Amino acid sequence: MFPLQRGRRLRTSESIRSLVRETTLSPSDFMFPMFIAEGENVQVEIASMPGIFRRSIDLTVKEVIELYELGIRAVNIYVKVSEDLKDNTGKEAWNENGLMQDAIRAIKTACPEMVVMPDVALDPYSIYGHDGIIANGDVDNESTNEALVKMAVSHAQAGADFVAPSDMMDGRVLRLRQGLDAAGFHNVGIMSYSAKYASAFYGPFRDALDSAPREADVEVPKDKKTYQMDYANRIEAIKEALWDVEEGADMVMVKPGIAYLDIVREVKNAVNVPVTVYHVSGEYAMIKAAAEKGWLDHDKIMMEQLMCIKRAGASLISTYFAKEAAILLRK
Repeated sequence: MFPLQRGRRLRTSESIRSLVRETTLSPSDFMFPMFIAEGENVQVEIASMPGIFRRSIDLTVKEVIELYELGIRAVNIYVKVSEDLKDNTGKEAWNENGLMQDAIRAIKTACPEMVVMPDVALDPYSIYGHDGIIANGDVDNESTNEALVKMAVSHAQAGADFVAPSDMMDGRVLRLRQGLDAAGFHNVGIMSYSAKYASAFYGPFRDALDSAPREADVEVPKDKKTYQMDYANRIEAIKEALWDVEEGADMVMVKPGIAYLDIVREVKNAVNVPVTVYHVSGEYAMIKAAAEKGWLDHDKIMMEQLMCIKRAGASLISTYFAKEAAILLRK
């Protein structure tokens, strides 16, 4: 058909390119992961994640208000738990006056329209750094699910809009849905980490929360591969996402992001609920490091990656770039 059909006609100028652009980004496409620490007026930068901080609740609230003014409508929150509060039961996770519960209340009081999605997993509370309760040398599925229900209900009581189970226990979405409904929280949603891979991209995140598996005086798994997914697998991700939807998940998540865009599209094609993608700490850190060396244009590669995640099928992107990208989009 050449020269009747010329693809370049639709690329002639930015105005034309914008008219035919298939995918767009806005601040409401982003969710910002936030790390919360004990104390007041505390702000500690995470060395492996330049520009990302552990903040006390008072400073977290100020940041949330700024995010909302930029058009960001969701935050995913994690807590840095004191060592003396950690054990193998995770009981601090459902303390009604715990750090997470206090943070949820403070955020919802200061910015009621911000959607708050607290993390549901036991690794920040575990003396072993695992996402559940250790028994007989492994993470016990059923006792962990019971603990996660207590944790999720306590988050709902504090005012969470969604709970975000990141643990990868079998059947936990159904247990959470049943537990939330039994407690009267029918409208609290579940954003399930459905296809969460056992990835090396999580290193900086574990620095932020000190949540990596630890050596212990009892037998424990040396990594999280008995519950997080094998990164060689594709069909398994579809299966896990479909199971979670059947069990009551309102959203499903694929994690990590850029290295897993094939999985994002597969899951998007398979489910009838929104798909969230976690643009994880290692992906963030690589861009920051390469930009610092002058090897990449920071803003251009940041926006390209976010656009590619959206193009692959993400309804929502959990990203440490959320604030920077929202500011850039405003400009």
